[in-house]
Amino acid sequence: MTGNVFLNGKKKTPGYGFVAYVTQEDVLLGTLTVKETITYSAHLRLPSTMSKEEINGLVDATIIEMGLHDCADRLIGNWHLRGISGGERKRTSIALEILTRPRLLFLDEPTSGLDSASAFFVVQTLRNVARDGRTVISSIHQPSSEVFALFDDLFLLSGGETVYFGEAKMAIEFFAEAGFPCPRKRNPSDHFLRCINSDFDVVTATLKGSQRIPDVPNSADPFMNLATAQIKSMLVERFKRSTYARRVKDKIQEQSTNEGLETEINLGSQASWWKQLKTLTRRSFVNMCRDVGYYWLRIMIYIIVSICVGTIYFDVGYGYTSILARGACGAFISGFMTFMSIGGFPSFIEEMKVFYRERMNGYYGVAAFILSNFLSSFPFLVAIALTSCTITYNMVKFRPGFIHYAFFTINIYGCISVIESLMMVVAALVPNFLMGIITGAGIIGIMMMTSGFFRLLSDLPKPVWRYPISYISYGAWAIQGSYKNDLLGLEFDPLLPGNPKLTGEYVITHMLGIELSHSKWWDLAALFLLLLGYRILFFVVLKFKERASPLYRKLAAKRTIQQLEKRPSFRKMPSVTTSRRHQPLHSLSSQEGLDSPLHT
Repeated sequence: MTGNVFLNGKKKTPGYGFVAYVTQEDVLLGTLTVKETITYSAHLRLPSTMSKEEINGLVDATIIEMGLHDCADRLIGNWHLRGISGGERKRTSIALEILTRPRLLFLDEPTSGLDSASAFFVVQTLRNVARDGRTVISSIHQPSSEVFALFDDLFLLSGGETVYFGEAKMAIEFFAEAGFPCPRKRNPSDHFLRCINSDFDVVTATLKGSQRIPDVPNSADPFMNLATAQIKSMLVERFKRSTYARRVKDKIQEQSTNEGLETEINLGSQASWWKQLKTLTRRSFVNMCRDVGYYWLRIMIYIIVSICVGTIYFDVGYGYTSILARGACGAFISGFMTFMSIGGFPSFIEEMKVFYRERMNGYYGVAAFILSNFLSSFPFLVAIALTSCTITYNMVKFRPGFIHYAFFTINIYGCISVIESLMMVVAALVPNFLMGIITGAGIIGIMMMTSGFFRLLSDLPKPVWRYPISYISYGAWAIQGSYKNDLLGLEFDPLLPGNPKLTGEYVITHMLGIELSHSKWWDLAALFLLLLGYRILFFVVLKFKERASPLYRKLAAKRTIQQLEKRPSFRKMPSVTTSRRHQPLHSLSSQEGLDSPLHT
């Protein structure tokens, strides 16, 4: 949270390409194969001057290096596609980051959730990466003895304090010298955690309080009658006075004063912006094609609902009652049918997770991602608009004419695109898909209420609802354009026979409360301005989060430091002080039902 970063003795901020980070969660697109995933990543980051053959050669070498050649052509897997194993997913995540040959590779618990064989394979692969001249730094979760033996150095932390830092094989000797030797046939990592993790005291006290374990008499060995907090305190003090700590300090001093070698720091991806855009568009399009829940399921539902609308309003005619029927049908198609576009939100959330990971590691910029998403989704949105509008237009028999059909289709496309863009903004602000769907549904519901169907636009309360809500509501512009496109030029039967026919202009102005001061094309233009506005807002939100995150992290770090300073583990404790937290105190070995190794 605080401190300085020195690279080869020089204070620098590590840039993209020099440092890579593999998160604990494997954030991958499940619709792509292993080779496709690595290949797309290579095209996004490697220099544009590299030929396709060179990039493919590097991808194949990385796949072989990570032991992924057997599953290279298998899908990653998602909710409806069976994919690769957990260990293979983790190695794929690592392969993505070593493509650019970073000098430093950080990993957050790479073996979490893996079986012993998969965990060993992952760590063995990381060891091979380290042998290739790169530095690998990883937090590790409950390593087996075989996995622990693969590490060169060990850094033990407890409550923010250094318990040990040095060669991994010398840690056993350090604990033995401190009076806490590792019992025979015991995993060293388990022994270390048992010595420094105070949660074991809580478990023991809980079992003692519930009388699940009998009272254990104190051992004659004073070291075995200490609580874990005291053992940790003694180990911390022992390390501060040890030769291991002096070696670390000398090494830091040497690196701080040594000018070292100049390090080349890459500030970002070396691929051109156009290549990134093409690669992202191609990858996103493939993902949308293979993910059933992204668009294909929605297209099927749109077709079914369109047939239902067409049969309900079939050949609506020109009677007096058809005026209300046409208005209700147009409002339903423009408002409620397009509301189903919210269904693609979960799939987009998964794509956003990939974006956050890749953006964090400097793959590409925000603008390339937003534009590529628009281009890749364009064919699917056009397909939805064409299929649903063709069915409803011909079955309901709206005003005939190709220009009217074209306007009707473009209008529906604009509505769907605006909702898609709105949900992107929601996804950037509310990353949880369940909360995002609820939030998006609420916003769209408000827009539909002010669209002019449930209450005429002229009758809406002027503050807030008429100005500005109805003007930023996609439904208001879409319905106005839809009414003008369908009703202008038509004549309808009057309520009472013998009266003059009702013109479309009269119906729009007097019955539907819509002004004819501008044409339907201005309504369509306003709809696409909203589409552009939401895309720009999406860009602004992502950039703001990117710029504001360091500030929030800094504030959170200050609060965390203040809380840590209040913790007892950060205060100087005499080694002779006994713990009052859990009475009576039991030995480490007695908690485990083992004899003390000092008396064997």
